[in-house]
Parts: sequence; C-alpha cells; structure tokens
Amino acid sequence: MPLSNANADPWLRDLPPEVTALLASMSLRKRLRHGELLYARGDDADGLYGVVSGRIRISLTHADGREVLLTWFEPGSWFGEVSMFDASPRPQDAHAVGDTEVMLLPRAKFMALLDQHHQLYRAFAKLLCRRLRMSLDFVEDMMTLPLSARLAKRLLELAGVYGSATQGAGIVIDLHLPQEDLARMIGATRQSVSKELNRWEALGLIRVEYSRIALLDSERVRALTGGAKP
Repeated sequence: MPLSNANADPWLRDLPPEVTALLASMSLRKRLRHGELLYARGDDADGLYGVVSGRIRISLTHADGREVLLTWFEPGSWFGEVSMFDASPRPQDAHAVGDTEVMLLPRAKFMALLDQHHQLYRAFAKLLCRRLRMSLDFVEDMMTLPLSARLAKRLLELAGVYGSATQGAGIVIDLHLPQEDLARMIGATRQSVSKELNRWEALGLIRVEYSRIALLDSERVRALTGGAKP
C-alpha cells in the first residue's frame, strides 16, 4: 500500500514514518473478485488487513439467515485488529465489493513489531476505542431509535463519507446502495425501508434512483433523527 494510503487511517497518523513503512514492507498482497470471501465468522485470525483498492464489506449472518451489514472499509483502512490481540476467531464475515486488493500483516510479524515499537500500542488503543464507540452507538440506536430515526441517521452518515454536492440535485450518496443493503445496516426489512424512502421522496426530502439516493433537504432529514448525532 502506498504510504499516503496507509496513513489515511487515523490510528497511523501519529506514528513515525519508518514504522508505517515497516507495516507496508512486512505485509503480503491479496487480490479478490467482487463478492469473494476474505474471511468468515469463526475463522482463525491470520493477521491485520489493510485495503489497498476496492472495498471490504463487514457483516454478520444470524442462524436464521438474516444478515446485518455493519460497515465498509475503504482504501487506507485497516481492520481485523480485535482477533489480532486476543487470538479469538473472526467475529464477522468480510467480503470484497468490486475488484479489491488487500494487504495482510501476519499476526506473528505484527506482534514482533509491537515489541519493537511501543508507539503502536497507543495507536491501537485509539483504534480500538474508536471501534468500540461505533459498536456502542449501533447497539444504542437499535435499542432506542425508531426506524425513521435509524434510517435518517445512517443516510446522513453515508452522505458525510460518500456524499458529493451537485447543483440543484442536493447531496448524492456516491455509493451503490441497494435498499436491501440499507435495511441490513439498520436492522430492518427491505419492505419497511422502501416504504419510508418512498414517503420521504414524496415529501421532497430525498430522491431515490437505482441503487442511489440523493438528499434534497439535509436539514429536514436531520430533524428525523430526533437529535441523534450521525
């Protein structure tokens, strides 16, 4: 991974350049086709992953077949850190979205690097805290927010990452986002999400295109969150 990409992840920004260079030089490369499984829930932890190109989709599949889409990792993002530290099995499934290239820092090399460069402990503490906050936010949303608020909050979050302002067309979420995936992200059914999106479109809040959504009135969408911060 080019160092400019490696440094894109906030947990690396405070590390000396020679340490980030070591992370890249000690890593292996792997290419994945769209939809290909990188690892499954329950797999042994083989190391820390970084996204070079493409995107990685992280999800959970329940025993009844229902899937919850947790997040995507973009180029420059590193993931798989929890199993690195406690040597536990992978807690989620990871699939490629589009043609994707990742780099793998094997666990043994990573642990040796930690022993040599103690700055990594502080960096990883920040990373783990950030991921913990995200997990707690997700649980809180599921327990306390109605569907409309969860949907509005997630659309605003996606717009903050993938949104691009267009003249007269609001903020377009530049992401292939089928309504089924959006439903999986907020623990809802596709039918209930589709009904809510259609209602919002009729009110002029959003525009729904094929696997694309544009926010036409972000402030009114934000009001639907009931004050929950995206």
